[in-house]
Amino acid sequence: MPSQFLLFNDEFHPADEPILTATNRGFKFGDGIFESMRMINNKLQFADLHADRLMDGMKALKMDGYALMDDYFIRQKTTDLARKNKWNGNVRFRLAVFRGGSGTYTPESSKAGYVLEGISLKSNKYDLNTKGLIIDVFDELPKPINRLSNFKTSNALLYVMAGIFKVQNGLDEAMILNQNGFLCESISANVFVVYNKQIYTPSLSEGCVGGVMRTAVMRLAKAHNIPLIEAQINPEILKEADEVFITNATQGIQWVMGYGRKRYFNEFSKFLSEKLNTF
Repeated sequence: MPSQFLLFNDEFHPADEPILTATNRGFKFGDGIFESMRMINNKLQFADLHADRLMDGMKALKMDGYALMDDYFIRQKTTDLARKNKWNGNVRFRLAVFRGGSGTYTPESSKAGYVLEGISLKSNKYDLNTKGLIIDVFDELPKPINRLSNFKTSNALLYVMAGIFKVQNGLDEAMILNQNGFLCESISANVFVVYNKQIYTPSLSEGCVGGVMRTAVMRLAKAHNIPLIEAQINPEILKEADEVFITNATQGIQWVMGYGRKRYFNEFSKFLSEKLNTF
C-alpha cells in the first residue's frame, strides 16, 4: 500500500501534498544523498550500516548535521512513519537528505533537510527471485571513480540512462562499467560473480556503491567459510562465470539466469539468501 503520509523535516504530511519548491537544491542540482531501507517484522534491517553510510556521505558532501543522522534517528523515524500509516511492519523506505537553502552552484547554507517515505510490503522476508534475471552490459556511459562514487547521491542520470537501455533491450537488469572498463555495479545493486567456486565482487576502489547488502553478504560468506574476494573484474568473465547475482538492501539477493547465450546456476545465491533470512 502506498504511503498516506511521509515525513518532511520531522513533520508528517499527506504523501500527495506538495512539499518542495523549485528552489530545492536536491531538485535543481542533485545536491543530496539517499538511503533505501527495508523493515521486516517491525525491525529496520541493518540500521547501523545505513546510518554509517549516510553519515559518511553527508560528511563527504560537507553537509551539516550528519552526526544527528545516526541509527537511533533512522530507527525512530521509520518506526514513527510505519505507525502513522498503520503498516503491517514490512516496509520499504527511502530517506532522501538534501542541502537546504538556496544559492547557485555555491550553496548559501549547508544545513540538511530530509524526506522519508515508504511503501508497505506483503513479504516478511527477503525473497529470492524464482525466475532468474536476464542481463547485458551497459557501456554507453561509464561510471567515474571519485570520492563520491561509493555513496548513493541524488545525481542519478547514469542509472537513468542505464534503465532506458534496459527497457529498450528487454532486459531485467544492466551491468555498469567504470571509467576503466571494468565491472562496477548494476542499475540498483552490487554485483557478485562466481567462478571456480570462488565469489568475486568489485572492490570499492572500482567505484561501486558501498552497498549495505553487499557488506551483509560479505559477512555471511565469511561466517560460512565461503571464499570471497574484492577485485578488479573484467566484464569478459561474465562469459565464463558459473553464477552471477546482485544485491541491494530492499530486495536482498537476486540471481541472474542469462547473459547473451550464457546461462548460470544459482547455488550460491540460493544458499546465501536462505542464510540472510536468519542472519
